[in-house]
Amino acid sequence: MTGGPFCAIVPVTRHFGYPNRLGSLSQPHHRKQTSPLAGRPWRQRVILARVDTGLRLMHVHAHPDDEASKGAASTAKYVAEGVRVKVVTCTGGERGDVLNPGLSVDPARLALLRREEMARAAQILGVEHAWLGFEDSGFPSGDPPPPLPQGSFAEIDLEVAVGPLVEQILQFRPQVVTTYDENGGYPHPDHIRCHEVTMAAVAQAAPLWQVSKVYYHQTFHQQKVMALHEAAISNGLESPYADWIDDILARPDDSHLVTTRVQCGEYFEIRDAALKAHESQIDPAGHWFVLPAEIARQVWPTEDFELALSVLPDQGPEDDLFAGLR
Repeated sequence: MTGGPFCAIVPVTRHFGYPNRLGSLSQPHHRKQTSPLAGRPWRQRVILARVDTGLRLMHVHAHPDDEASKGAASTAKYVAEGVRVKVVTCTGGERGDVLNPGLSVDPARLALLRREEMARAAQILGVEHAWLGFEDSGFPSGDPPPPLPQGSFAEIDLEVAVGPLVEQILQFRPQVVTTYDENGGYPHPDHIRCHEVTMAAVAQAAPLWQVSKVYYHQTFHQQKVMALHEAAISNGLESPYADWIDDILARPDDSHLVTTRVQCGEYFEIRDAALKAHESQIDPAGHWFVLPAEIARQVWPTEDFELALSVLPDQGPEDDLFAGLR
């Protein structure tokens, strides 16, 4: 099993020009699902086939609900295959807004509610979970933006924030870790700090446990957003991405960053259930659920990642976060 002490980790270039053995990187791979769990109700798929394969996947996220909005379907797929998956949440999300118009929350209870929601989502996904225990930094707005709250995750010294994640890595010993890119996926200070902390922790843990691969989530790259937007419009639905299109088209196409596409369409219902468990952060009748899972899996049946660091030989485009490790 690759992934052990004293292996040198090397960066992977962010500009891939591989000969495409798996089909164009600009298109999702439509492979027939052959899992023996296919067709079963999703709750049964989470429970069945939990034979420990020895493979371990760690997701490091900034807030509770990030694990449900980024990579949740592939998480459920790996859990069903017998991979141990652990979600590490850096902050309590206690400065998040309540985004569900049908929910009234006492502000004094929000921190506890976010923990209860996270527990439900973890149960739905079938993952292990740990809190790092840092304080949500909030999303400061204004020009210039106000200072970050003193003692919050993005305000404290990086070395203070790294230690608890190093402990989690040494305890869980994952071969694969996922997080956000250097821009945080979007410029929330906690997401950017989550990237910094994850990369530093992987490096600091290496003398005792070498993570074999680190991936960045590529959840909303241009080609995926456009494909889902067009699918919604063509089916007479309100597109959840309508307000993004002008901005996305004005930016360079970022789809070349995608190195790894994990087929997980049959787990989209689990993803949606995990997201709805965070009821303070999502409107269950909102636009994110307008496009039915059945249409989404026909149009874009993968969750997409960028291989950022690896100790393994470069093998080109992947369809598995554990490619080269099985």
